Amino acid sequence: MAWRPWDLDQAYVPFVKGIGCDVAFSDPVFRRKFKEKHGKEVEEDIIAAAQEWVKICFSGVAHSWEEIAFLKKKWDGPIILKGIQHPDDALKAIEVGVQGIIVSNHGGRQLDGAIGSLTMLPEIADAVGDKLTVLFDSGARTGVDVIKALSLGAKAVCIGRPWVYGLGIGGKAGARDVMKGILADFDQSMGLAGIKGTKDCSRSIIRRVEYPGDRASSN
Repeated sequence: MAWRPWDLDQAYVPFVKGIGCDVAFSDPVFRRKFKEKHGKEVEEDIIAAAQEWVKICFSGVAHSWEEIAFLKKKWDGPIILKGIQHPDDALKAIEVGVQGIIVSNHGGRQLDGAIGSLTMLPEIADAVGDKLTVLFDSGARTGVDVIKALSLGAKAVCIGRPWVYGLGIGGKAGARDVMKGILADFDQSMGLAGIKGTKDCSRSIIRRVEYPGDRASSN
């Protein structure tokens, strides 16, 4: 996928020719649905398969706040919005009546210049107060990362890639070992910091240190 920006700038979309579609073509659900619709395997018609995948990935990706009302009519459970990166959007989430938000830049893989989620977390948490539940996602790899997010206003921290790495290496046991490692680090780090429990995680134990290079790079 690394060539996508350059190709798109040149009005060349390699996906429709089956280039760079391995993620889709190896997905069992996509393969099954393609066969049901076309009566053949993906490998028998790469172009048709690629076009199906492009339609899935690049259609219906724009959403509006008005869609929340539709979701609330169809779903009586809690609604949590992921991808909140600004206090104004967090306040809008309260206005439309969702129960929670996830402060996230999707692991930095969508927009490389996006501000870090941890940087925005305190401001967003202050804006919403206790009016909805604030979760955190993006870049949490250790127990210390979890402590930082909880201390800056998150009620819970979502773990994304680490357990997938464990799953890929060791299956179910690998995923479990990764999570056990994060929990062990979390427990040990709380003890070393003199924290008895998650309720003691607050900004009083956090300090942000700016280095000369950080200051210079922001000018």
